[in-house]
Amino acid sequence: MHTRDEENRSFGEYGGVKILRHPDGRSVTLLERGNDESGPFLRIEHQVPRQGVMNAPHWHPVLTESFEVKQGLMQFHVDGVENVLGSGERITIYPKQVHHFSNVGEVPLIGVHEIRPPGLHWEMFALHHKLECEGKLNPSGVPYNPLWLGVIWKYGDGYLASPPAVVQKVVLGGLAHLAKVFGYRI
Repeated sequence: MHTRDEENRSFGEYGGVKILRHPDGRSVTLLERGNDESGPFLRIEHQVPRQGVMNAPHWHPVLTESFEVKQGLMQFHVDGVENVLGSGERITIYPKQVHHFSNVGEVPLIGVHEIRPPGLHWEMFALHHKLECEGKLNPSGVPYNPLWLGVIWKYGDGYLASPPAVVQKVVLGGLAHLAKVFGYRI
């Protein structure tokens, strides 16, 4: 159980566990970061109280993501195939598979998300949280400032389903480079 002060903080560290609490009630909790026999990993928990799309269609060149639903229903679209997972069910998304997911259940969604290798995913979640709490995102969750968009894209370790990857490298990668030059950081 968290104290009142802990509940009021949007970002905190409690017993080594980092929690990002969004204004709309969503949270992302860092459960574990480390190495095992399969290599480096990041394990986080998503709590999503409302139904809706959680991200845009995208893919990763080298990351493998696994999800386990602990509560609720989570809809996945992976390479055009739809799957709806309930409590106790798992899915793995491999490199280069285009995917996106949504909370489609009547109860709050709780899911554990594992990323291998972790890349900069935790930093991406932390930056998105920071920008949302500061009112710097539009209603679709995209930064108003294109330099922040470049930074989030870089931290995502992947590509949107469209436009082509080469266009994203030039445009979003260029924005990320400019953001670095101008000192944009989490």
